[in-house]
Amino acid sequence: MRTTLFVNILLPLPVDGLYTYRVPIDLNEEVTIGKRVVVQFGQKKYYTGIIHSITEKPPAFQAKYVLAILDLFPLVNERQLRLWEWIASYYCCYLGEVMNAALPSALKLASESKIVLNTEVSIDPDSLSEKGYALVIALQEKGKMTLTEAARTVELVKVIPLIHTLIEKGYILTEEEIGEKFKPRLESFIRLSEEYLEEDAMRILYEKLEKKAPKQLEVLIEYVQLSRCLTENPLEVSRPALLQRLNEGASKLSLMIKKGIFEQYEKQVSRLRSVAATDQAEAIQLTDSQSEALQKIRKEFESKNVVLLHGVTSSGKTELYIKLIRETLDAGRQALYLLPEIALTTQIINRLRKYFGADVGIYHSRYDENERVETWQRVAKSGIKQETTDSDEPDPLPPYKVVLGARSAVFLPFSNLGLIIVDEEHDSSFKQYDPAPRYNARDTAIFLASVHQAKVILGSATPSMESYHNASLGKYGLVSLQERFGGIQMPAVEVINLREEHKKKRMKSIFSEYLLDNIDHALGKGEQVILFQNRRGFSLHLDCDNCNWIPQCIQCDVSLMYHKKENQLRCHYCGYSTRIPEKCPDCGYTGIMMKGFGTEKIEEELSIFFPNARIARMDLDSTRSKNAMQRIISDFEERRIDILAGTQMVTKGLDFDNVSLVGILNADSLLSYPDFRSFERGFQLMAQVAGRSGRKGTQGKVLIQAFNNTHQVIQYVINHDYLALYKSQIEEREKFKYPPFYRLIQLTVKHASQDSLNTAAAELATLLKKSFGKRVLGPEYPQVGRIRNLYLKNIMIKIEKGVNLEKVKSQIMEAITTMNKKRMSSQVRVIVDVDPM
Repeated sequence: MRTTLFVNILLPLPVDGLYTYRVPIDLNEEVTIGKRVVVQFGQKKYYTGIIHSITEKPPAFQAKYVLAILDLFPLVNERQLRLWEWIASYYCCYLGEVMNAALPSALKLASESKIVLNTEVSIDPDSLSEKGYALVIALQEKGKMTLTEAARTVELVKVIPLIHTLIEKGYILTEEEIGEKFKPRLESFIRLSEEYLEEDAMRILYEKLEKKAPKQLEVLIEYVQLSRCLTENPLEVSRPALLQRLNEGASKLSLMIKKGIFEQYEKQVSRLRSVAATDQAEAIQLTDSQSEALQKIRKEFESKNVVLLHGVTSSGKTELYIKLIRETLDAGRQALYLLPEIALTTQIINRLRKYFGADVGIYHSRYDENERVETWQRVAKSGIKQETTDSDEPDPLPPYKVVLGARSAVFLPFSNLGLIIVDEEHDSSFKQYDPAPRYNARDTAIFLASVHQAKVILGSATPSMESYHNASLGKYGLVSLQERFGGIQMPAVEVINLREEHKKKRMKSIFSEYLLDNIDHALGKGEQVILFQNRRGFSLHLDCDNCNWIPQCIQCDVSLMYHKKENQLRCHYCGYSTRIPEKCPDCGYTGIMMKGFGTEKIEEELSIFFPNARIARMDLDSTRSKNAMQRIISDFEERRIDILAGTQMVTKGLDFDNVSLVGILNADSLLSYPDFRSFERGFQLMAQVAGRSGRKGTQGKVLIQAFNNTHQVIQYVINHDYLALYKSQIEEREKFKYPPFYRLIQLTVKHASQDSLNTAAAELATLLKKSFGKRVLGPEYPQVGRIRNLYLKNIMIKIEKGVNLEKVKSQIMEAITTMNKKRMSSQVRVIVDVDPM
């Protein structure tokens, strides 16, 4: 007698727990943890879920059946499920939210509503409107349509009322249908029919075509040359490759296929670029300090799983990473290289492919869904035992052994991870803000490594306070690399006092004369310049010169930023935009002035001072298209750009040989942000962008424009003194109970009504203070108190180290549940952010 099995299914929804379904007997052999299944959820919806666990114990209710199993091999392995469970537990979110973030959307199939004609009802055309009749006719022709197709057919934006009317009349029905989103890329290939593979048959065919069809003979000769079919090592020939150099080749080839001379077949090919390795990692020549650092890392790995590599900018950390990756691959394990910005992958991928070739894959959000699924499958292949075949054909999608990616790469299906490198580990871009899970990829990577018993390298020239503190306590290993590669000196840093410059009238627009002179000097020597301003757009805001009116977003409590290219005022929180007013709407005055500046204004002003210079801008606005960022970086590398102005995108680990000057246009704005991390972040941004200067050859130069030129953080930057910053900040953190001595959990309460928000936030704070007392701060309005028409209030909880964190989170969730049970708070949304950045 065959056993009845039940499976607990994880669905990609923000709901608590798993859902139990019954397995049809004929699918018993196919059921495996990690495979995708199609299940019905609710009355009509169908979803793709992941098998989380298998049991023979029936639930206390009538379980629905699993409708289909979609995979031959598990899509998700058990180590991934352990990671997902840890993320859901640690970051206080639902397991379904983690699944939703982890899987590429092409692998998450949800049913789509379609409409069909009811064949059992006769339709009375007179009872239909013109649009209704047009839709019925279209359904008679097509059979079924999605709601989007229906709206397009009848040219209605709001098609639901029309469909509802037709359903009430009984003329149409709705049904749910699941469609596979991922489509493998297929390419047509050509091969010679078997009867012509013999030399004699080929000679006869050659002579025949030479007399009667010389154009077809050209196709045959081209095929023989490309395929090497007469040699011991023949190659496959794609149809596009065969036709590339032939005139009128397509028609002749089609004719030859009809005659049976050639055969055409389809084959799956990769969407992703692949290159062969050109160098050996063993050939990398390390300096004495690099060799010493590498030996120390190996030594630290003997007793510790995490090592912090504190190496100054341009000290050659990447060469050490490559050496460690090679050792990991030689041991038969996989490596993950995490970067905070997609911009960095453009440069690093070329260096990694030089040594590891087709073994390297990339994974980030700029890839389309099909490309991400292919990367997922190729990482998963490393853990699937491949069946041996007699075929000599190479695998069109070989497994990836090294993955370079942004934060989402931690979710890939690694089966034997040996090394994780978190480069620029201090960067806040490793933190996911919205939607849930609000995880930090650096901390998640450390847990992922523990699941695989792998090692972790945290690399940075300006480590986070938390990481350096852990290293100083001995929790992490600490290795320092304090000299630049090739003995090049650290850049000379100078501060330009803007108070003095304004007083002596030496400012030209937003630039000091001294900065402009240095830019001119660098360009005169054929060198490149980077200018940093951490604001995009043209002007920070407009201001009425008479009554000080400032245009505000209608949905957020924030001023609108001026973007000159589109000639619009735009909100950087919700995307709302409006035209520039001709006069002040409050007082009617026409003198509306621009205040502050962003990267767009820097680009325009530079073109006035340096009309012959080639100037580009790198910020969120200029890099929205898929390849825009890569194009800017490539142009700057190849010296087709002289001056690059940008936001923090230009600060993060980019390696340019010819940059001799870096300008920081407004250091004060980096240090005046109301946050306990502002000094740390200000130092990191300035030190990192300074590190782009003088990386090859001579010493570089950095000019910092600031009103408060004696600020202690600016002095630390001038002296390249990270340890002085660390010592000053760590004392303040301990004194005022901030990380790394205390953990922070931030609750953001949201509601469309300000009164309801105030009531709910006060109620929640009262409940929390019963459990945590003075550890609870707030509720308080954040700096921007309304976003997308929702009012916000923050409650901060400080928890000392050593307290049971699971119990703390349980008490927080219990307080939120208690508050939500009250009728006045039913529409209030509470967002929990553990370890906010």
